Amino acid sequence: MPTDFQFTLQATDSGTAGRMGLWQTPHGVIETPAFMPVGTKATVKGVWPSQLKAIGVQKILANTYHLALRPGPEVVRDLGGLHRMMNWDGPILTDSGGFQVFSLAELRQINDEQVVFKSHIDGSLLQLSPEKAVAIQEDLGADCIMCLDECPPHDVSRERMRAAVERTTAWARRCRDAQKRPDQALFGILQGGTDRALREYSAQGLLPIEFPGYAIGGLSVGEEPVEMYDTLDFTVPMLPVNKPRYLMGVGRPIDIIEAVCRGVDLFDCVMPTRNARNATAFTSVGAVKLRNKKHMRDQSPLDPECQCPTCTQFSRGYLRHLFQSGEMLGPMLLSVHNLAFYQRIVRELRTAIHQNRLNEYRAAFKRSLESCPVEP
Repeated sequence: MPTDFQFTLQATDSGTAGRMGLWQTPHGVIETPAFMPVGTKATVKGVWPSQLKAIGVQKILANTYHLALRPGPEVVRDLGGLHRMMNWDGPILTDSGGFQVFSLAELRQINDEQVVFKSHIDGSLLQLSPEKAVAIQEDLGADCIMCLDECPPHDVSRERMRAAVERTTAWARRCRDAQKRPDQALFGILQGGTDRALREYSAQGLLPIEFPGYAIGGLSVGEEPVEMYDTLDFTVPMLPVNKPRYLMGVGRPIDIIEAVCRGVDLFDCVMPTRNARNATAFTSVGAVKLRNKKHMRDQSPLDPECQCPTCTQFSRGYLRHLFQSGEMLGPMLLSVHNLAFYQRIVRELRTAIHQNRLNEYRAAFKRSLESCPVEP
């Protein structure tokens, strides 16, 4: 493994499996646990890179499938790669397109050789093999790239889930063989749904390949939260202690906290920005739905405990006005706040681990959820 990608544990929590670490990348050191905002098309919707930096974002995520369609990997490469093109000098992770195998099931055909997508833009065909997924990500130039995998729905038959694990493992070997750039960390992805034996089967196939990091895929795809937590209980201990662990596509703040307590280091999800575009804020006093009429004349900040630019400069009443008027500033301001809220959560998690009080933090967060009103 290149020295550019060393992962160093800084502290562990004695009451849980939680851990705090430093992950070195070519574009900076990431303090873990860390949450990565999703910038699918080389942009976190409505938020400037400088704003992301100001609220504590360390790393962002972009998507191979979408960037392969538009503008195309060669265009990104000719514009200097993702970092230069989008003026982001911090670490970047690119997904392989594997999630689109799940989310765009009606637009793709899959076999052991590759996935063929029918573009959701113009109907053209995109052939995505393990080798092609790696080549595209090398053109994009992210610090961390993902193996192409098959992410099946959680409720498929055991036979179908086992077949997806076997295909994911075979594709992981092909991805590793295809990789040419030494300055990118290629992560293997464990599949297997909520089946312990299949998760073990996936780990047995992937760990001997010795990737510099491992992701847990196939969760937050329809299973109940308790099923996800149970799966993490037996899956995370299968992964190497000295490498970063990434839980893909998760999600709710409480799910991130529960996963950190089980030893996960990295997270991503569209939830903070997607909810923001739909006028819903994450706050220390519960979810706030800004379209509710009760906020019309409210001069208070969105979250009294938040120091983000949105909360320190604008009132709930003004934010509601922006959404009711269809003004683009509303989703922009709320996206900044929601992302700042998520960054605050992971900062507090790092502090709780350092102070050996992660269980106490989790309990307090759960109490706050129970006491906060849920707006209709």
